[in-house]
Amino acid sequence: MDQASSAVPIRRPVEAAQPVVDISKGKPVVSLPHHRQVLTRLRPAEKKALSVGVIGYGYWGPNIVRNFQAQEHSRVQVVCDRRPDALDKVARAYPDLDVTCDPMQVIRSPHVDVVAVVTPVWTHFELAKVALENGKHVFVEKPFTSTVAQAEELIELAERKNLKIMVDHTFLFTGAVRKIKELIDGGELGELYYYDTQRVNLGLFQHDVNVIWDLAPHDLSIMDFLLTNKPEAVIATGQKHFNGVEDVAFITVYYSNRLIAHVNVNWLSPVKVRTTLVGGDKKMLMWNDLESDEKIKIYDRGVRMNTREGVYDLLVSYRSGDMWAPQVENTEALKVELAYFCECILEDKTPLNDGHAGLRIVKVLQAADQSLQNRGAQVLL
Repeated sequence: MDQASSAVPIRRPVEAAQPVVDISKGKPVVSLPHHRQVLTRLRPAEKKALSVGVIGYGYWGPNIVRNFQAQEHSRVQVVCDRRPDALDKVARAYPDLDVTCDPMQVIRSPHVDVVAVVTPVWTHFELAKVALENGKHVFVEKPFTSTVAQAEELIELAERKNLKIMVDHTFLFTGAVRKIKELIDGGELGELYYYDTQRVNLGLFQHDVNVIWDLAPHDLSIMDFLLTNKPEAVIATGQKHFNGVEDVAFITVYYSNRLIAHVNVNWLSPVKVRTTLVGGDKKMLMWNDLESDEKIKIYDRGVRMNTREGVYDLLVSYRSGDMWAPQVENTEALKVELAYFCECILEDKTPLNDGHAGLRIVKVLQAADQSLQNRGAQVLL
């Protein structure tokens, strides 16, 4: 019987664990011990609700499952992970959900409409590609793919099959970023001069990607959303200290109209810092994402340059006005993002954080890697 057109069969208890092939890397993975059933027969989801299969139940996967499960227009049908202990956690938290250690049982199920890929970046392309080929809409954890070519191929495939891709740029759905977007678009800051952001903490060290690919996608996606200027070039510097990948890095992005952006990412900071400064010719803004109350502060401060007849040097005057903190909506960003994804699928809308948005971030990441390898050489975009 064709697996693509039939319900996923029950995996019966076995005396010894049997290897299952992980399509993302061809590695054998271990099924659950004999005292547990790996996968029950998938049941059709409720009508008018999208049925979701989640691949990956590590650090971020539980948040994806919880928020898809809480949506009015989606229900999680099955969760996949190659680690038996992860599936045990799923079974305890959601006893009615199906579980499996084989991603193909999720992707080929006729009862799954959406596949959420919440796995390491090197698996994103293969899993998302097979999901799209099997007619599934795809939600992919950031960063979208490992290369520009992979991102372009997935975009073309999704457009050809009329399917939606959403890249998990969660910060775009925070109240703080939405408020900053409102202020910039409304001209509150004036013409922008610079965007300076710091995302540092002690750990968590990754082994498959460097600190740029781990942390910078957050800030690069925010910049892509907020800044209307086109990025023109990238310079990146960094250093490796422990596990063979850069754990401290600095990225400079040059934009049109003399706008410059700087991103500092670091796994070796003694303190956790999440601050952003945005400077314009009218006002300046500071965003501290770790603040519970006044996350955003607007400063009516700036610089004026004047000349007088007979005076050859510029006269510099400084403006120091009031500071005010706008109210920021405090809704869980991932909940808003997944509700928006369901809306885009059901109403055939294009997500603002679609494959093209993911591609733009991967282009900057790839350019930053190239610059790193050449000790800070400028790479044109």
